Amino acid sequence: MSRDTGRKLIAQNKRARYDYQIEDTWEAGMVLMGTEVKALRAGRASLAEGYAHVMDGEVWLENIHIPEYTQGTWTNHAPRRRRKLLLHRKEIQKIIAKSSEPGWTLIPLALYFKDGKAKVEIGLARGKKAYDKRQAIAQREADREMRKAAAARFRRR
Repeated sequence: MSRDTGRKLIAQNKRARYDYQIEDTWEAGMVLMGTEVKALRAGRASLAEGYAHVMDGEVWLENIHIPEYTQGTWTNHAPRRRRKLLLHRKEIQKIIAKSSEPGWTLIPLALYFKDGKAKVEIGLARGKKAYDKRQAIAQREADREMRKAAAARFRRR
């Protein structure tokens, strides 16, 4: 039996990068049940409404939807249960220091397998205002137009 290597993306929270300004990111392991791992290997999960918080010196992931494993029995898991994140003590202290300021929150950005182990990327984020979002859209469209013009100019040669 060969061992999985590399990174296999399961779910990504694209909306988070649009709604939030991400300042710092951390990679964390998760404490999962067997049926959760099997459901993740099937490639099914949703990070849309998820968030993380610190409680009693531990980081917990809330509201992540990992659907029940279809071939599971009475040992199946609850889809939106609280999941503990595995981080080093120094990382947790940094997270506590940074997230305790008002306006900052922890959100999951991606869920993936790395060398066969389920990992989640969490980010320290601050919500964007409406004008920030419009500015980001305008910048993205301007970049797209510049690339399009450069490509057309290159083709004319």
